[in-house]
Amino acid sequence: MKRQRFAYALSVLALLSGCGGGGGGSNGTSVISSGPTPSATPTPSPSPTPASCSLRSRQDWALATLQEWYLFPETLPTNVNPASFSTVGDYIDALTATARSQNRDRFFTYLASIADENAFLNSGSSAGFGVRLTLDQSGTRLFVAEAFEGAPALAAGIDRGTEILAIGTTSSNLQTVASLAAIGGNAINDALGPSTAGTTRFLQIRDSAGTRTISVTKSDFSLTPVSSRYGAQIINDGGRQVGYLNLRTFISTADPALRTAFANFRAQGITNIIVDLRYNGGGLVSTAELLGDLLGANRTSSEVFSFTAFRPEKSSNNSTKFFSAQSQSIAPTRIAFIGTRGTASASELTINAFTPYLHSNSALIGTNTFGKPVGQIAIDRAACDDRLRVVAFATQNASRQGDYYNGLAGFVEASCQASDDLARPLGDPMEASTRQALNFLAGQSCTAIAGSGQTSQSLSTARRTLLTPDHPAPAQREVPGFY
Repeated sequence: MKRQRFAYALSVLALLSGCGGGGGGSNGTSVISSGPTPSATPTPSPSPTPASCSLRSRQDWALATLQEWYLFPETLPTNVNPASFSTVGDYIDALTATARSQNRDRFFTYLASIADENAFLNSGSSAGFGVRLTLDQSGTRLFVAEAFEGAPALAAGIDRGTEILAIGTTSSNLQTVASLAAIGGNAINDALGPSTAGTTRFLQIRDSAGTRTISVTKSDFSLTPVSSRYGAQIINDGGRQVGYLNLRTFISTADPALRTAFANFRAQGITNIIVDLRYNGGGLVSTAELLGDLLGANRTSSEVFSFTAFRPEKSSNNSTKFFSAQSQSIAPTRIAFIGTRGTASASELTINAFTPYLHSNSALIGTNTFGKPVGQIAIDRAACDDRLRVVAFATQNASRQGDYYNGLAGFVEASCQASDDLARPLGDPMEASTRQALNFLAGQSCTAIAGSGQTSQSLSTARRTLLTPDHPAPAQREVPGFY
């Protein structure tokens, strides 16, 4: 979850932001900045700005920032020697290791490039093939879960359900995915190459057309947060009209598409809706709030969408977001939220917000979610292109519920297990999760999702993992599995 920038002293900027899968996620990365001015504007205490961008000065700056803002200050160690670490990122990981072991900060606090992150959060700009990749349970088979419009992979005929069998820099040095998996570590990620425009890879792929080898070159493109192919549509389910929305990530360019989609839903009298967040690792809080408002025509301006709570000595920055119905808003009687372990952060915030109002008429469909009920502020040190994302606040719904560190399955009042059917397009009424969502909206019974962080292992989606490198790029934090 992420918000907007605000001024800070001595050339340092701060950005009130939220979980990103990104970070999330992006874990989920969670995820993941820009957006409307936040309702709360933290005012950091001035701190010395080191004269250089040496490793030690950057480490000292990171430590001072964590000591001031970290949501779990009691977990910060006092005996970690910065000289033992060759990067700022490794030092930050050591400082947050205790909270990570407690499942409260799973690499959500990290150092990023200001320029790279702004490029993605402001416009979805990134370089890649334009696919989302997932591994099966064995970790030896690699599939395309989604392909993005305007990107090289889709133009080359790669789409959802395609299996990548082998990867090489030429057609004569292909390495099988199974052999790369046997190497372990980041071998598959490394074989796919850096997130740099112009990087070419030869891929042996298999899909409904057979097996073949193709070359694909990474390029810069802007991610479309609501797909032009299936992102917003009305499904005729046995005579019932159901709205379907698939949101890939919470970035500011999603806002116009969301308004357009809901204006159409409203014009068609939609009261049953599917919100597909199955791979959405998070992003801007402001976009999550807009989605809540567009689903909140029957909510009043005195009803709470979410609470934002900082640590006690920073409580002056706490805020409350109330619903604010828009001209495009609909009044849903039932909502089916599709989620997986790739669903995190701002996605979970949105799902959690409707439970106190719709109760069992709002359901989680698919599997359990990632579990990221916390958000980051971002402190910028522009001279060094450093943005430190610090877990600094927790989010809660109107019932003050916000402890879903192991996922939402144990907190929603209704849920239905469903698999992620790669053989069918997203939004297809016969795709397993979409079908289960339609069944829930029709009032049919189902098997609930387990609330322990995993669902039944009979579900194929519970056995898959979105491919994520050890050091994800900004787009990969907000869009889990992005390559």
